[in-house]
Amino acid sequence: MTGFAALDPCVHCGFCLQSCPTYVATGDEADGPRGRIILMQQLGRGRLAATDPTLQYHLDRCLGCRACATVCPSGVRYGPALEEARERIAAIRPLEALTRLTLSVVASPAIRGPLLALARLLRPVAGPLAGWSRMRFGVGMLAGTIPWSGTDRSADLRVDRSMDPPINRPTRDARRRPGPAVVFLGCIQRELFRHVNAAATRTLAANGYAIARAPDQACCGALHAHAGRLHEARALARRNVQAFAACPDARIAVTAAGCGAMLREYGALLADDPLASEAKAFAARVRDVTELLADAGPLPGAEIPVTVAYDAPCHLLHAQGVAEAPLAVLRAVPGVRVTPHAEADACCGSAGLYSLLQRDLSFAVLRRKLDALRAADPAVVVTGNPGCAMHLAAGLRAAGLDTPVAHPVELLDASYAAAGWYARGIDSQGT
Repeated sequence: MTGFAALDPCVHCGFCLQSCPTYVATGDEADGPRGRIILMQQLGRGRLAATDPTLQYHLDRCLGCRACATVCPSGVRYGPALEEARERIAAIRPLEALTRLTLSVVASPAIRGPLLALARLLRPVAGPLAGWSRMRFGVGMLAGTIPWSGTDRSADLRVDRSMDPPINRPTRDARRRPGPAVVFLGCIQRELFRHVNAAATRTLAANGYAIARAPDQACCGALHAHAGRLHEARALARRNVQAFAACPDARIAVTAAGCGAMLREYGALLADDPLASEAKAFAARVRDVTELLADAGPLPGAEIPVTVAYDAPCHLLHAQGVAEAPLAVLRAVPGVRVTPHAEADACCGSAGLYSLLQRDLSFAVLRRKLDALRAADPAVVVTGNPGCAMHLAAGLRAAGLDTPVAHPVELLDASYAAAGWYARGIDSQGT
């Protein structure tokens, strides 16, 4: 069931309302799933035009977090309907200049590479400049891409290591070797969070995965789909399906929750495409990196004594249904203590470009999260999506909390480094 037909099971019970961050923030029925479903159903039945300002206003304010789908007792699939509605709106309404620019940058390596290389050079000085103004919050987001430095015990081991250095690790029983894996590099992840991709590669190899390569990868297309540019998302999907055909037996390890959710939908996205069968097979191979690590154990390393708060990315928890694997990875690190916080399963307000386009509502959602994190008082906030990491890091700095944000694999990687499993002194692709 796709598109507006996915809304048909809705009985308007309202169970979804308290799961919706924008409804909780505004109390407006039209800013909740039930109100938006009615608007989209009216659009699908031809009773509302895509030009209707009320329809556009309230759909623009939707985070697309899909928390409503998780709690829905009737099995409503909200995400496909939202994308179809946004595609219809995008067909008749020009995209904002900022959205057009961002989509062009992430889809074009020739533009993205040099621009984000410059950003990497600037990020060491970004942290002290963070704040709540538009410019200073953006600077804070850039500071949020700085690699986690580890604890005092592991910090000196987290530099000068390649994507897949020689590993001096315990030998696994051959029967437990999990097979090949290839890391999906992404666009923002490839340029600003390459240290996370490198940590994923190392930890997968340490747990017995044979690392394969897919050299011609493209952006996943998630931001394009969220903006209603599904034709552009399909073009990127075709490129990725063809690129990963080079390693057909490898599981596709994803370090960015938003990318993972998009990649898992390639079968539906390209259902009417000549590559339909290949896209379906591709989607079946996609796993979050924490799923692959949890499947393999993961092996415990050295102690990393640190208290962390895990914050579940919406597109991992709600879109992909992955809840336990990231926690299993954290539990595999001796010394890590996971402290709960009240908003762990709630959206942080990032949602791709949402924090730039719907700033006030995004910040209203974020401040609830920051209040919960302040109460939990962790040494590190852990999450598995680059947009969430940047948004949370910027918010924490703006709120006067100097708490770093890291990916789960960074802690496991630090544990393995402290255990002496990695070669030192190798030119790094991951810092």
